[in-house]
Amino acid sequence: MATALTYPGVYVEELPSPVHTIAGVATSITAFVGYTSRGIDNRAEQILSFSDYERQFGGIDSQSEVSYAVQQFFANGGAQAYVVRVPHTGAIGATVTFANLIFTALSSGAWANGNLLIDIDYNGVDQTAATGEVTAFNLTIANLEDGTVEPFPSVSLNLNKSSYVLPVVNDPDTGSQLANVALVAPWPGGNPPANPPVQTGLIGAALPLTTVNNTAVLAGVNTAIGGSNTATTVLSTADFGISLTTSQPPPPLSPLPLDIKVFARNGSIPQTVAGLASRLEQTINATLAVNWPSASVSCSAVTPPGGTNQAIRVDGTFPGASGQVGNNDAEIAIAAPSVASLFSDASTTLGFAPAALTSTNVAHYTMGTTNTFGSQTASGVGTDGSGLPGTTQLVGDQLAFTGIYALLKVDQFNLLSIPDATRAAAGDPNSLDPNVDPNSIYGAAITLCEQSYAMLLVDAPPPVRDVTSAVDWKTVQLAVHSPNGAAYFPRLRLPDPANNYQLRTFSPSGVVAGLYARIDGTRGVWKAPAGTEATLTGVQAAVYKLSDPENGVLNPLGLNCFRIFPIYGAVAWGARTLVGSDAEASQWKYVPVRRLALYIEESLYRGTKWAVFEPNDEPLWAQLRLNIGAFMHNLFQQGAFQGSSPSTAYLVKCDQDTTTQNDIDAGVVNVLVGFAPLKPAEFVVIQIQQLAGQLQT
Repeated sequence: MATALTYPGVYVEELPSPVHTIAGVATSITAFVGYTSRGIDNRAEQILSFSDYERQFGGIDSQSEVSYAVQQFFANGGAQAYVVRVPHTGAIGATVTFANLIFTALSSGAWANGNLLIDIDYNGVDQTAATGEVTAFNLTIANLEDGTVEPFPSVSLNLNKSSYVLPVVNDPDTGSQLANVALVAPWPGGNPPANPPVQTGLIGAALPLTTVNNTAVLAGVNTAIGGSNTATTVLSTADFGISLTTSQPPPPLSPLPLDIKVFARNGSIPQTVAGLASRLEQTINATLAVNWPSASVSCSAVTPPGGTNQAIRVDGTFPGASGQVGNNDAEIAIAAPSVASLFSDASTTLGFAPAALTSTNVAHYTMGTTNTFGSQTASGVGTDGSGLPGTTQLVGDQLAFTGIYALLKVDQFNLLSIPDATRAAAGDPNSLDPNVDPNSIYGAAITLCEQSYAMLLVDAPPPVRDVTSAVDWKTVQLAVHSPNGAAYFPRLRLPDPANNYQLRTFSPSGVVAGLYARIDGTRGVWKAPAGTEATLTGVQAAVYKLSDPENGVLNPLGLNCFRIFPIYGAVAWGARTLVGSDAEASQWKYVPVRRLALYIEESLYRGTKWAVFEPNDEPLWAQLRLNIGAFMHNLFQQGAFQGSSPSTAYLVKCDQDTTTQNDIDAGVVNVLVGFAPLKPAEFVVIQIQQLAGQLQT
């Protein structure tokens, strides 16, 4: 209302609308939990394609049931997923320690050894005591395996600064996704050190630049004046070169040192340190391309601490020679070329005097390597552990958000697949891995699904290979009994990309999750994910081929079967929940009915939060009826309910009959929402009657 009506006239007021549109939530976001070859441990990471999975989790791995399940999910129509990596039992993350800091790979295992590099430089950092932070430095963390680079400029070792390196790097949202950092020991007396970490790479001496006729030139070399206001620096006496040596053994046919020509005789040289660095990088890499193709260097101009003139910094990547277990980095030494090369010495001209080649010459700080560069680093080697994760690791700790409980930090997921819960024993696809207990894993998972409005996809264990064992498993062995789950038999056989596309037996939950997503997208969550439309992409066989009578034994028990038909191929031929046996007569007998109810519950839960703290009276009740009714009517128009009219398809009731005065006093408003679900036509009965011939009259 207007604050005051002071003059005669027309006043315009904008009134709030009672419409609060309720949007339907997603229905097929699938969570996968289990071992992957790499990726951040026990953190749910969102992926939108199998390429995303390959980048974050390392792609197909013969030990990783999850890698195949995710591939099958996207191949069958999946669009959005979360993956929780559970590492090997006893796996250790690669580490590197320097300057009282210990960096640890967030993804445990041997994969990170030599692949995660840390660089330190001071470029553009104000380290003066008066205006800057004396322990400030630039930190860069890089993953050589996929090319990921994470820069953290102007971080500090001073714990009293907002740029203190520990919280900056360890921040779960804006920090590193490759490593975390901790102090090896508390700072003495709580005081930060006096100096930042030693820079990585080889740092030469500051180059003396002088000015001749208003042009900066490099002092100490022959100078020719080419005019009144120009200066050109030339090397007129001989070719100038360097000798390059690394601590990494070179390929057998390319022994070190390498004599490299940097400046040709009588040729001009750049007039800035940046130009000199660029020339040095070009000439070194040109030689390495011939003698050591997998190696390379990068050169840049830097300002040493407390200095004014710039120096040249050299970083290099020198993988081990063929057949050697080497590091992806090495100490670099630049010295005078050999006498046999006939090059004059350019190392002194470029600032790489012997005094610069001290033990502080570290290349990259490399995680997981056994050698140390100079006296600056110590590394802990990452190990893969003793074996695939067992029941305890897969279930995890709810308080620590590990295992399946990492999903508690996810906003929403609809389907849960844990292929490792029924993992086959190594070398025996017909036996269950003794380190996993499906009932314990599924028992914890179904509770999580019930809390999250999600469905658990239950895989039959490897020993369940025929109808008799399937009946015994579903009726006796399987201890999970909930409408928020569905079990599938038999296990499926698909080509294995990691084994020359030979057929391999897999748990089917990844295929089923993709099928759910595809049917949801084309028909809606109320359509049963079964039938001739529910074809299984990539499936070539099953461990047991069911007949119609055998299917008729399992279907009344609530065990969903896969069938292989001519023309249609492999299809899902059942859509019942874990409580879908005929004997139970549950209202949640069918998967589409249960999933539609979960969809409505989650959508209304999220879409009516605006009503919290609103005055609990008829205006609020009317708004709730309006908005929930509009949501339900939209579903009715899409064909989600039985009935030919809205009054027979659904109801929304919120008034004084549902909310009494006692409820109002307690701050409660009750909304009754009912719907008539569509149930799948499991049994199509065609009645045929033979008519007697009619006598002609």
